Amino acid sequence: MTDRDADSLFEAPPLAEQERMAEAILFASAEPLSEADLAARLPHGADVAAALAHLARRYEGRGIRLCRIGKAWAFRTAPDLGFLLQRETVSERPLSRAAIETLAIIAYHQPVTRAEIEEIRGVSMSRGTVDQLMELGWVRLGRRRMTPGRPVTFVVTPDFLDHFGLESTRDLPGLRELRESGLLNRDPPPGQGDDSEEDLPYVEGQGDFFDKE
Repeated sequence: MTDRDADSLFEAPPLAEQERMAEAILFASAEPLSEADLAARLPHGADVAAALAHLARRYEGRGIRLCRIGKAWAFRTAPDLGFLLQRETVSERPLSRAAIETLAIIAYHQPVTRAEIEEIRGVSMSRGTVDQLMELGWVRLGRRRMTPGRPVTFVVTPDFLDHFGLESTRDLPGLRELRESGLLNRDPPPGQGDDSEEDLPYVEGQGDFFDKE
Protein backbone atom coordinates (compact mmCIF):
# COMPACT_ATOMS: atom_id res chain seq x y z
CA MET A 1 0.00 0.00 0.00
CA THR A 2 1.41 3.40 -1.00
CA ASP A 3 1.40 6.50 1.19
CA ARG A 4 -1.28 7.99 -1.05
CA ASP A 5 -3.49 4.93 -0.59
CA ALA A 6 -2.97 5.12 3.17
CA ASP A 7 -3.89 8.80 3.23
CA SER A 8 -7.05 8.15 1.24
CA LEU A 9 -8.31 5.83 4.01
CA PHE A 10 -8.77 8.84 6.27
CA GLU A 11 -11.30 11.57 5.60
CA ALA A 12 -10.27 15.19 5.85
CA PRO A 13 -11.40 16.90 9.06
CA PRO A 14 -14.49 19.13 8.99
CA LEU A 15 -14.06 22.48 7.28
CA ALA A 16 -14.29 24.31 10.61
CA GLU A 17 -11.33 22.30 11.88
CA GLN A 18 -9.39 22.94 8.67
CA GLU A 19 -10.01 26.64 9.20
CA ARG A 20 -8.63 26.44 12.75
CA MET A 21 -5.56 24.60 11.53
CA ALA A 22 -4.90 27.15 8.78
CA GLU A 23 -5.36 29.95 11.32
CA ALA A 24 -2.76 28.41 13.65
CA ILE A 25 -0.24 27.91 10.85
CA LEU A 26 -0.62 31.43 9.48
CA PHE A 27 -0.53 33.02 12.92
CA ALA A 28 2.75 31.29 13.79
CA SER A 29 4.43 31.98 10.44
CA ALA A 30 6.86 34.88 10.15
CA GLU A 31 6.33 35.01 6.38
CA PRO A 32 3.24 34.96 4.13
CA LEU A 33 2.32 31.42 3.09
CA SER A 34 0.96 30.22 -0.25
CA GLU A 35 -1.92 27.80 -0.59
CA ALA A 36 0.61 25.15 -1.58
CA ASP A 37 2.53 25.77 1.66
CA LEU A 38 -0.65 25.36 3.67
CA ALA A 39 -1.74 22.27 1.75
CA ALA A 40 1.59 20.62 2.57
CA ARG A 41 0.90 21.08 6.30
CA LEU A 42 -2.84 20.43 6.45
CA PRO A 43 -4.30 16.90 6.47
CA HIS A 44 -4.66 15.09 3.17
CA GLY A 45 -7.81 16.15 1.31
CA ALA A 46 -8.18 19.49 3.06
CA ASP A 47 -9.88 22.23 1.03
CA VAL A 48 -7.33 25.02 1.51
CA ALA A 49 -9.15 27.60 -0.62
CA ALA A 50 -12.44 27.11 1.24
CA ALA A 51 -10.72 27.22 4.63
CA LEU A 52 -8.99 30.50 3.74
CA ALA A 53 -12.21 32.01 2.41
CA HIS A 54 -14.06 31.18 5.65
CA LEU A 55 -11.15 32.43 7.73
CA ALA A 56 -10.98 35.73 5.84
CA ARG A 57 -14.71 36.31 6.37
CA ARG A 58 -14.39 35.53 10.08
CA TYR A 59 -11.75 38.24 10.48
CA GLU A 60 -13.69 40.94 8.62
CA GLY A 61 -14.12 43.98 10.83
CA ARG A 62 -11.62 42.72 13.41
CA GLY A 63 -8.39 44.37 14.58
CA ILE A 64 -6.41 42.08 12.33
CA ARG A 65 -7.44 40.64 9.00
CA LEU A 66 -6.35 37.88 6.67
CA CYS A 67 -4.78 39.46 3.60
CA ARG A 68 -3.77 38.05 0.25
CA ILE A 69 -0.29 39.23 -0.72
CA GLY A 70 0.51 38.23 -4.28
CA LYS A 71 -0.03 34.44 -4.21
CA ALA A 72 0.42 34.13 -0.45
CA TRP A 73 -1.63 34.82 2.69
CA ALA A 74 -0.82 36.48 6.01
CA PHE A 75 -2.44 38.16 9.00
CA ARG A 76 -2.02 41.93 9.04
CA THR A 77 -3.25 44.81 11.21
CA ALA A 78 -6.46 46.43 9.96
CA PRO A 79 -5.48 49.52 7.92
CA ASP A 80 -7.59 51.90 10.01
CA LEU A 81 -5.74 50.82 13.17
CA GLY A 82 -2.25 51.13 11.77
CA PHE A 83 -1.72 54.46 13.54
CA LEU A 84 -1.74 52.61 16.89
CA LEU A 85 1.45 50.79 15.94
CA GLN A 86 3.31 53.72 14.44
CA ARG A 87 6.27 55.31 16.14
CA GLU A 88 8.81 57.86 15.07
CA THR A 89 12.17 56.37 14.12
CA VAL A 90 15.25 57.70 12.43
CA SER A 91 16.02 55.92 9.18
CA GLU A 92 19.71 55.16 8.81
CA ARG A 93 19.46 55.02 5.04
CA PRO A 94 16.44 56.84 3.65
CA LEU A 95 15.51 56.32 0.03
CA SER A 96 16.84 58.97 -2.29
CA ARG A 97 14.56 60.73 -4.76
CA ALA A 98 16.20 58.71 -7.53
CA ALA A 99 15.43 55.46 -5.69
CA ILE A 100 11.80 56.45 -5.09
CA GLU A 101 11.31 57.37 -8.76
CA THR A 102 13.03 54.17 -9.90
CA LEU A 103 10.88 52.06 -7.58
CA ALA A 104 7.71 53.71 -8.89
CA ILE A 105 8.74 53.12 -12.51
CA ILE A 106 9.52 49.45 -11.86
CA ALA A 107 6.21 48.95 -10.03
CA TYR A 108 4.11 50.52 -12.80
CA HIS A 109 6.06 49.25 -15.81
CA GLN A 110 7.39 45.85 -14.74
CA PRO A 111 9.12 43.99 -16.22
CA VAL A 112 11.32 46.93 -17.20
CA THR A 113 14.97 47.18 -18.26
CA ARG A 114 17.60 49.62 -17.04
CA ALA A 115 17.53 51.43 -20.40
CA GLU A 116 13.75 51.84 -20.18
CA ILE A 117 14.00 53.23 -16.64
CA GLU A 118 16.59 55.76 -17.80
CA GLU A 119 14.45 56.73 -20.80
CA ILE A 120 11.41 57.38 -18.58
CA ARG A 121 13.36 59.34 -15.95
CA GLY A 122 15.44 61.19 -18.51
CA VAL A 123 18.69 60.65 -16.58
CA SER A 124 21.26 57.88 -16.21
CA MET A 125 20.67 55.46 -13.35
CA SER A 126 23.50 54.67 -10.97
CA ARG A 127 23.98 51.05 -9.98
CA GLY A 128 23.63 51.95 -6.32
CA THR A 129 20.02 52.99 -6.86
CA VAL A 130 18.82 49.51 -7.83
CA ASP A 131 21.21 47.87 -5.35
CA GLN A 132 19.51 49.74 -2.51
CA LEU A 133 16.07 48.61 -3.65
CA MET A 134 17.26 45.02 -3.96
CA GLU A 135 18.84 45.14 -0.49
CA LEU A 136 15.46 46.21 0.88
CA GLY A 137 13.92 43.19 -0.83
CA TRP A 138 11.49 45.32 -2.82
CA VAL A 139 12.98 44.69 -6.28
CA ARG A 140 14.46 41.60 -7.89
CA LEU A 141 15.78 40.56 -11.29
CA GLY A 142 13.18 39.34 -13.77
CA ARG A 143 13.55 37.41 -17.00
CA ARG A 144 15.93 38.54 -19.69
CA ARG A 145 14.36 40.18 -22.73
CA MET A 146 14.52 38.22 -25.96
CA THR A 147 16.14 41.18 -27.70
CA PRO A 148 19.73 41.93 -28.77
CA GLY A 149 21.98 41.89 -25.75
CA ARG A 150 19.41 39.94 -23.69
CA PRO A 151 19.02 42.77 -21.12
CA VAL A 152 17.79 41.82 -17.66
CA THR A 153 14.52 43.22 -16.38
CA PHE A 154 13.46 44.37 -12.93
CA VAL A 155 10.23 43.54 -11.10
CA VAL A 156 8.85 44.24 -7.63
CA THR A 157 8.69 41.48 -5.01
CA PRO A 158 5.99 40.15 -2.67
CA ASP A 159 7.81 42.02 0.12
CA PHE A 160 7.09 45.28 -1.75
CA LEU A 161 3.40 44.38 -1.97
CA ASP A 162 3.34 43.40 1.68
CA HIS A 163 5.07 46.59 2.85
CA PHE A 164 2.60 48.83 1.02
CA GLY A 165 -0.47 46.71 1.78
CA LEU A 166 -1.15 45.67 -1.82
CA GLU A 167 -2.59 42.40 -3.09
CA SER A 168 -1.02 42.93 -6.51
CA THR A 169 0.36 45.76 -8.65
CA ARG A 170 -3.17 46.22 -10.02
CA ASP A 171 -3.93 47.88 -6.67
CA LEU A 172 -1.38 50.65 -7.25
CA PRO A 173 -2.98 54.13 -7.28
CA GLY A 174 -3.94 55.73 -10.59
CA LEU A 175 -3.18 59.24 -11.80
CA ARG A 176 -6.15 60.81 -10.01
CA GLU A 177 -5.17 59.31 -6.65
CA LEU A 178 -1.54 60.33 -7.09
CA ARG A 179 -2.54 63.91 -7.87
CA GLU A 180 -4.95 64.08 -4.94
CA SER A 181 -2.18 62.86 -2.63
CA GLY A 182 0.09 65.63 -3.91
CA LEU A 183 2.62 63.25 -5.43
CA LEU A 184 1.93 64.53 -8.95
CA ASN A 185 0.99 67.82 -10.52
CA ARG A 186 -2.75 68.31 -10.10
CA ASP A 187 -3.12 70.01 -13.49
CA PRO A 188 -3.87 67.57 -16.34
CA PRO A 189 -1.84 67.77 -19.54
CA PRO A 190 -3.08 70.34 -22.10
CA GLY A 191 -6.12 69.16 -24.00
CA GLN A 192 -7.11 66.57 -21.39
CA GLY A 193 -9.82 66.89 -18.79
CA ASP A 194 -10.34 65.05 -15.55
CA ASP A 195 -12.50 62.38 -17.20
CA SER A 196 -9.60 61.15 -19.32
CA GLU A 197 -7.37 60.39 -16.36
CA GLU A 198 -9.73 58.74 -13.90
CA ASP A 199 -8.41 55.39 -12.60
CA LEU A 200 -5.71 55.25 -15.25
CA PRO A 201 -2.60 53.20 -14.38
CA TYR A 202 0.92 54.48 -14.82
CA VAL A 203 1.64 54.35 -18.55
CA GLU A 204 4.57 55.03 -20.84
CA GLY A 205 5.49 58.69 -20.83
CA GLN A 206 4.04 59.33 -17.39
CA GLY A 207 7.65 59.78 -16.22
CA ASP A 208 7.33 63.39 -17.40
CA PHE A 209 5.60 64.08 -14.10
CA PHE A 210 8.78 63.31 -12.17
CA ASP A 211 11.27 66.12 -11.58
CA LYS A 212 14.48 65.68 -13.49
CA GLU A 213 17.68 65.45 -11.50
